[in-house]
This record gives sequence, structure tokens and C-alpha cells, in this order.
Amino acid sequence: MRMHMRRFTRLTNAFSKKVENHMHMVALYTVFYNWTRIHKTTRVTPAMEASLTDRLWTMKDVAEMIDATLPKPGRPATYKKRVA
Repeated sequence: MRMHMRRFTRLTNAFSKKVENHMHMVALYTVFYNWTRIHKTTRVTPAMEASLTDRLWTMKDVAEMIDATLPKPGRPATYKKRVA
């Protein structure tokens, strides 16, 4: 994993300064590695090998899945009064 993501080494500008950003990047990399990357030995993704899916996912599919789980933005319950 360290060889694929430069966030694990401090020598680059991509070094994660916040733990939350680092956790999100590790989660994205894990999804990419298991669902969208075709491995050389098996010639399929690990998710396809484990029979979790029958098709190759794209990062667009992953982004749509993430967007579908987010709550829809709505109107705020209260508004701040403007000071003129």
C-alpha cells in the first residue's frame, strides 16, 4: 500500500496532515484496489473473484454509490436575521 500511495511517506506534498483525510484516502484506495483494479494473476478484481459482483466497476460507479448514501441537502431549520 505504501508503494501505491504517497500519503504514507512524509517526503512529498501529498503527506496527510489530518488523520481524517488520511482515513478517507485509505478507504478510497481500498475500494479502488478491491473493486476497480484488475489483478494480473487472477485477471479479475478481488470482488469479482469473491463473487461479490459480476462486473468491473469504474470510479464513476463508486462516486455515484457515495453520492447516493449522502443525505440530500435541504433548507435549514432556522435562518439568521440579516443586520442592515
